[in-house]
Order: sequence, then structure tokens, then C-alpha cells
Amino acid sequence: MEQTLQLCPVGIQTFEKIRKENYLYVDKTALVYRLTHGAPKSVFLSRPRRFGKSLLLSTLAAYFEGRRELFEGLAIEQLEKEWTQYPVLRFDMSTAKHMEKKDLDLELSSKLTSYEAIYGKGPADDVNPNQRLRGLIERAYRQTGKQVVVLIDEYDAPLLDVVHKEGELERLRHTMRNFYSPLKACDPYLRFVFLTGITKFSQLSIFSELNNIKNISMDDTYASICGITEEEMLTQMSGYIDDMAQKLAYSREEMIQKLRRKYDGYHFTWPSPDIYNPYSLLNAFTDYKLNDYWFGSGTPTYLIEMMRKYHVLPSCIGGYDADASEFDQPTHAMESIVPLLFQSGYITIKDYDPFIESYHLDIPNNEVRIGLMRSLIAYCIEPNPTATKSTIRGLVRAILQEDMEGALRLLQTFLSTVPYTDNTQYEGHYQQVLYIIFSLIGQYDYLDVEVRTPVGRVDMVLRTATTLYIVELKLNQSAEAAMNQIDLKQYPERFRLSGLPIVKVGINFDAERHTLKDWVIEPE
Repeated sequence: MEQTLQLCPVGIQTFEKIRKENYLYVDKTALVYRLTHGAPKSVFLSRPRRFGKSLLLSTLAAYFEGRRELFEGLAIEQLEKEWTQYPVLRFDMSTAKHMEKKDLDLELSSKLTSYEAIYGKGPADDVNPNQRLRGLIERAYRQTGKQVVVLIDEYDAPLLDVVHKEGELERLRHTMRNFYSPLKACDPYLRFVFLTGITKFSQLSIFSELNNIKNISMDDTYASICGITEEEMLTQMSGYIDDMAQKLAYSREEMIQKLRRKYDGYHFTWPSPDIYNPYSLLNAFTDYKLNDYWFGSGTPTYLIEMMRKYHVLPSCIGGYDADASEFDQPTHAMESIVPLLFQSGYITIKDYDPFIESYHLDIPNNEVRIGLMRSLIAYCIEPNPTATKSTIRGLVRAILQEDMEGALRLLQTFLSTVPYTDNTQYEGHYQQVLYIIFSLIGQYDYLDVEVRTPVGRVDMVLRTATTLYIVELKLNQSAEAAMNQIDLKQYPERFRLSGLPIVKVGINFDAERHTLKDWVIEPE
């Protein structure tokens, strides 16, 4: 008999709806119990957008409201014995995006008004949001006889879109600092405080004044509290893998490999299980397609603006080592783009060296890599979406057929027909152009630039399942000069242990025509 699968809760962030309407729920409630009993009562968690933070808060709200019936059959049912009902104040700050100060004040007032309808208003002179929040907490405590739970989702949402505009950022930061300030003064009345967000702002009161807050973002105990681990996918979602594999005519193992390459690869601490992007994975199981769901749901403007501010080259996103202070730091105080990229989910931890306490950071998976390159192609050329997509499809066919000659001819035609941005009179610009375009192909097991060898640096190394390409670039010289450099510095020796056939590729760019002038391809 064919198995009937529960519907995937795509876009559903309400725990009650998922449980009552029998949607799939990946059980995180053992961690919820541990979080609410073992950690300090003021907790902060940073995770990228669409990673399950809102569902986690909804689950916490249902738990603290004592709604035992929603947790039947879940891990917490065997752990919790009392199911005490607490007053819960939940604030979703995602509704306060793209607002100026006066609009933000009105939005905060509206959120407070809804709870004042339950617990009453304070004195007439309590007009500021921080005064009203403090009064709400105290009245809820007195009226119920129970300490209050405060849940704040996306606390930083009002600030992210202006993070690159210092004047506006300061005005909004002051407003939010005042709003959050009662969370310290009301400590005796509070049972639990939980805040989620993408970034960490050093000068908000929740970090500078609420000094007992516990940041669990890099706590390995809670590494998997958001997202879907590979173990959870292989067990709780096993039927969906088989269903998708059958629909797409793959074996189960082939399907797992494709899902892994596309959506896996996140680690928010180390050690950590492999974490899959939950938004993308649920959409893929629903649509039976391996699309770029997370990146397609919106590239934040602030990210692209900050990349421009810090002059980030596309090939320099990821692939480097750093200690925790370089990426787990307040976004406001950051000296490079690394903290924002890490906290936003565009780079993640791939390895850790305990001897020097150094983390290796890189792009998580193909979905993020391809999405980033699509967003950043405007760094090098004026984007033409139709022409770019057509070219990429042609390049994919050529690469799969091991036809590097055909791929370079197609690139030559494409680059000669698109307008370029400024500053194209140096070799590194064309290196970035090739890096972006080959990244968009998405058929490589490995792609890197400026790869070190004992005697120099290879401009680009590409590795498919069947071939390793060593690529050297020249500008206004000749393809033979590029090939001579590969041979003179014996670049192939560095890659002998790959076990793959090596192909050398020398490419010469014409700066005046902004495209490939000539090339040489030689098997090693």
C-alpha cells in the first residue's frame, strides 16, 4: 500500500496550525524543554532568515501557555509533568521593516495596545513604549500570579535595512534600545525571555544593559534547534525522499546526494550536525524540484549594499579561516563583511582547528553559491537576465560533455555582447567575471581562484566529477603566454593526487573588446 505523507508546512510558522491540521512537524521539543529548564532565563538566538525561528517562538508560546494537547506524541510530552500556564507577551518585529522613526513608534504602540486590551492600561503619563511595556509586564504578573514570558521575534528587523546608513540606523537603534530596556528592570516578574534575530547589534540595550542574556547562537547544545539535520531528514522525512526520488527517476541515494549538495552544509557552531535549509527542503519535497527557494525568496538589499561598502570580491566570499571574534561579533562594530555574511547564512562553519582555535568558513551549498553569484554579476557586467540564463544553459551542456572548447566559444560570444562596468583594465576583473559565470553553472565539485602551489598561484581551478581544469588568465598578451606560465611553474604537480585527468587551459582577454581573444587547451 502506498504511504500517505503529511503535507509539508511550507510558509506555515504557527505551531498550533501545524499540529491541529496534521502537517509534518520535525520534533524539536526535547530541545525546547532543555532550553526552558537548563539555560538562563534570558536567551538570544541568531539564525538566518526563513530558518524556523518564528516556528520555534510559536512552539515556545504554546508550551508556556500550557497547551498540552498540541504536544501529544512529541518528545516533550514525556519530559514535562506540570504544564503550568504563564502569561505570554509575543512581539513579531518583522512587521516593523522599512519604517522611519515615527512609523516605528506607531507600530510599537500598536503591538502594546493589543496586550493592554487584556491586562489593562497604566497611568496616563505612561506614554513611551518602554514605560508601557514595563507596566504590561508588572500588571500581567499581578493579575495572573505567574511570572511573564516575553518572546521577541526578529528583534533586529527594523534596523537591518538601514545598517549601511549610519544616521538612520542611530535614530532607529535609539528607539529600539528604549523599547527593550524594561527587560532588565522587570527581571523579578519574568519567567523566560527569548529573542531571535539575524544579527547582533552591540549598542542595543539587550546586549549592553541586559547583561545576563545568554547568546546560544554558537552553543553546540542548540546547534540543531532551527533547521533540519541530516539524521532528521533521513528518519522523520524518509518517505518524502523516496517519493521525490520516484517522481524524478533517481535512486534513493542519488536523491539524497542531490539534496545534500543543494541545501545542506550549514554549521552554526562546531561540532555540529549537518543542517539543511528547512525552507528550501520543504519546498523541494512539495514541488518535486531542486530550485533555489531560499535565495529566490529575496536577497536582502542591506547585504548587497554592505558588500559594496566593503568592496567584497565575489571570489573572496568564503574559503578562509577566522577565529570566533571575527564573525560572531556585533554587526554594528564589524570591521569586515564576515560577521554579516555568517549571521545572514551566506557563509557558514565548515571545519575547526582546536589547536589554534580557528574556524574555516565557506559558502554552505550550491543554492547559496549560485544565488550569490546571480546577485553579484552586476559587479562585473551589466546584467542581461535572458542572455545570461541562455548562456549558462549552454555552458552546462558543454561542461557535461567535457567540451571546454565549446564552452569558451560560447563565453566569447556572450561577453562580447554585454556592457561592462567600470574598472575593467586589470586582469583581476576578468578573473572575477569567469569565477561568477562558472559558479553559475553549478556543475563543479570544486571551484576556486588564486589557488596556492609551491611556486605560485593558479588563477582558477575547476573540478568536475571527471576532470580537473587548471586555468591561467592573461590580459592583452596571448594564450600561449598563459600556457607557458602553467608549464613553467608546474602547476599540475599540485593536483596529481586528485586522481582525475588534468586539462590545462590558457586564456587571453582583450581589454578593448572586453571578451576572450584566444585560448589554448591541452590535456596533461
